[in-house]
Amino acid sequence: MRFYFLTRNRIIYESAMNKNSELKRYLRHLKFKENEWENLCIKCGACCGAYDDPCRHLKKSGNNKFHCRIYSNRLGTRKTVGGEEFDCVLVKEIMHTYWKNDCLCACKKYLKMPLSRKKNA
Repeated sequence: MRFYFLTRNRIIYESAMNKNSELKRYLRHLKFKENEWENLCIKCGACCGAYDDPCRHLKKSGNNKFHCRIYSNRLGTRKTVGGEEFDCVLVKEIMHTYWKNDCLCACKKYLKMPLSRKKNA
């Protein structure tokens, strides 16, 4: 995003460029935090209903791990194998809620972990 001012508004231009730089830094930070959450995941499938009525797109691997067949396009309204509609959201958005077998979720375990242990994890 660039703003061009041909008059005495050079300061406004520089201010806009600084805001653009801040925005880029903020977006990088958000991406970093998203990757942190993704790296905590052990692919247990609990958040996708693996032990109840799973999402139609959830597939079990040979090593007892789960993966989503449409992972890059997963967000939005989806259906379970049983036909129930639900909204697929980022796991960090449901961390403070309950779902069946959420005790298996590594992300939830990490949140419950004392801060002193998180530094070493």
